[in-house]
Amino acid sequence: MSHEHVSNTKRIWLVFGILSVVTTVEVILGIQKPASLHMTNFLGMNLLNWIFIILTIFKAYYIVWAFMHMEGEKSTLRRAVVWTVIFLILYLTFILLTEGHYIFGVFRDATIKWNF
Repeated sequence: MSHEHVSNTKRIWLVFGILSVVTTVEVILGIQKPASLHMTNFLGMNLLNWIFIILTIFKAYYIVWAFMHMEGEKSTLRRAVVWTVIFLILYLTFILLTEGHYIFGVFRDATIKWNF
């Protein structure tokens, strides 16, 4: 039996390119902060933050898919890993946004001024 070595150089460059483009978009949006995205609210948060959250989830998913070789696993294992992580990220995001909004409201409406 002989096993032929298959080069993954093209795949590595493709993954690198996709992750680089997404990261570059995030950095450009973070530096420029377009008013049309930054000043527009959607579900209690501005659109720019939603874009950052979605792009970060995409990058995390793609890293797991490419570097942890999830594309070659059975669909049940992929779903168990990916959906669990997506649920936990969305749940954590919900908790952070809810608690942050509450604390902001407490400080905004309090008689004591912010000291930080």
